[in-house]
Amino acid sequence: MEALKHNTQGVKLRVAFHTLGCKLNFSESSSIRRLFENEGYQSVPFTNQADIYIINTCSVTDFADKKCRKVVKQSKRRNPLARVIVMGCYAQLKPQEIAAIDGVDLVLGAAEKFRIIDIVRHQSSLDYGHEVVRVGNIASVDEFESAYSLGDRTRSFLKVQDGCDYRCSFCTIPLARGKSRSATIAQIVRSAEELAHQGVKEIVLTGVNIGDFGHGPTVKNDLKKKKPSQFIDLIKALDQVDGIARFRISSIEPNLLTDDIIDFVGTSDRFMPHFHIPLQSGNNKQLRLMKRRYKRELYKERVHRIKSVMPQACIGLDVMVGFPGETDDDFLESYAFIEGLDVSYLHVFTYSERANTLAAMLPDPIDMNRRRKRNEMMSILSVKKMRSFEQQFIGTEQCILLESSKQRGYLQGHTENYIKIKMAQKDYQANSIIKVVLKQTMLASN
Repeated sequence: MEALKHNTQGVKLRVAFHTLGCKLNFSESSSIRRLFENEGYQSVPFTNQADIYIINTCSVTDFADKKCRKVVKQSKRRNPLARVIVMGCYAQLKPQEIAAIDGVDLVLGAAEKFRIIDIVRHQSSLDYGHEVVRVGNIASVDEFESAYSLGDRTRSFLKVQDGCDYRCSFCTIPLARGKSRSATIAQIVRSAEELAHQGVKEIVLTGVNIGDFGHGPTVKNDLKKKKPSQFIDLIKALDQVDGIARFRISSIEPNLLTDDIIDFVGTSDRFMPHFHIPLQSGNNKQLRLMKRRYKRELYKERVHRIKSVMPQACIGLDVMVGFPGETDDDFLESYAFIEGLDVSYLHVFTYSERANTLAAMLPDPIDMNRRRKRNEMMSILSVKKMRSFEQQFIGTEQCILLESSKQRGYLQGHTENYIKIKMAQKDYQANSIIKVVLKQTMLASN
């Protein structure tokens, strides 16, 4: 639809993106932005006035749902005549609810968002005040759509896997993204080579369940392989890509983090000594109710394995508080377990009821005040863990990949083992790797 590319004066229409949620969403938003730019649209910051606002949603928590509504209102305040498109996980789960939000013009599901250019071009009913829902059956989606972020930050998020075959009782992601599927190793290597050509120094491998890499029709149709590829095969291939100085594994399930993966990262010069391993609870009763595929004993063994191979490694974890049936004793047991682990930081989530999940039907819900107090305790523990981890490396020489900072006159960055730093810009440039002796004043947490 040509009218949606230029205005009546022939000026390029402006498109702005706002992304809620995970690294995977950022990689997809960036790829979709490039589709618009290649079609002749002008990409502008979301804080600017635009003709089309695109909101890529998450639905991990109720907060993300509320955030979507807030962002739609912000879009319309910036330009009351703008067209607002909402896509992503929340859009897949609750399309009619989103369509009912005042100001929304188009709702696209998990598969449809990758056809956004064609839909916008041909959608004659995309007029002011006419909501349109384009959301298909997620169970029928079996294609892998490649994506990576570029230009938004020094690091690039490279999507290697999508969907999930697990059925954790609290999670809506399988309902929002469908079954597990992957690209071929050759496709991902090509994407990494493209990023290297663009000057990217660090790639973060992302997906819903990346340790499950190797599933889906795309991989099965790779006739060069006698057996399905696994995640270990992927990281070995990426380790050979010229031009990329650093790779990170964004998040991997403890039952899929094999000795082979740990040992390979321990010997690689490019894969950083940094793991993020979801735990959710340090209490086996809670893990069973959550339908997680491991016990806490396995998790502890994985942490021990990493530290025995890479003593300097940074290990982060996800933990959920206030899950139904979590007694005070259960929580304290979980807290004590995490306190005793040699981990570096926590991402703390407060459980929120999600429609169409098993957890929402469990008895003994926890009142919100107790959930908040438990979140506060775990968050304080995270700060203590990170400070203790950082102090181990004060006075040691570290390699830092510098990035731009919002603080004028400063750059920020991360060590190989993910300690965040800040330093005066001086003669340094963003997207360069430097060696420095780590000082207390350089810690971003100060």
